[in-house]
Amino acid sequence: MDLTVAFVRGPHGLSGEFKVESASGRYEHIAQLKEVALRQKGETTLYKVERVEGSQNAFYMKLAGIDSPEAARKLNGAELRVPREKALQPKEGEWLIEDLKQCSLVYYENENGLADSDAPIVVGSITDVLEGGAGDLLEVVLSESCGLLDDSVKKTSAGKPRTVLVPFNERHVGKVDVEAKTIQLTHLWILE
Repeated sequence: MDLTVAFVRGPHGLSGEFKVESASGRYEHIAQLKEVALRQKGETTLYKVERVEGSQNAFYMKLAGIDSPEAARKLNGAELRVPREKALQPKEGEWLIEDLKQCSLVYYENENGLADSDAPIVVGSITDVLEGGAGDLLEVVLSESCGLLDDSVKKTSAGKPRTVLVPFNERHVGKVDVEAKTIQLTHLWILE
């Protein structure tokens, strides 16, 4: 599976170079790339990397066949995609967005209405991770079969499954287990 590691942010100079914005804020893995796939408007094209240069805050890339500022400008906004093994590997307590998007949001409750780690209830599915002003937000489509939530909470006025945003922080999210494909919700009220 290919992952997006950076974005093209406009031409630089006269030779077809362009500025690169890292998706993670880190650049060391981008400097090592020999080949990238650029995805733009649903189309993906493979390129050989001729050079990558820059410092901590500004990285520039030159691809074979992109030889003018006009050609580089046409790539503005494109995603740089690489195989998973070439992407930055997450540290402890970090996750790849693609891995989080495959998880179920679960809540643990026992017969007294208290949290119980043995009985997970799926309340929704993570569809994306968005940047918010105070931190990342999990985009969650609520499960229609979740008995813990009212239909008025689970569905829109048109009767479709409702999408909510859950702050991705320790206050609202407990254990994240991408191997089991679950993310624990600590409070149901955030879904209302």
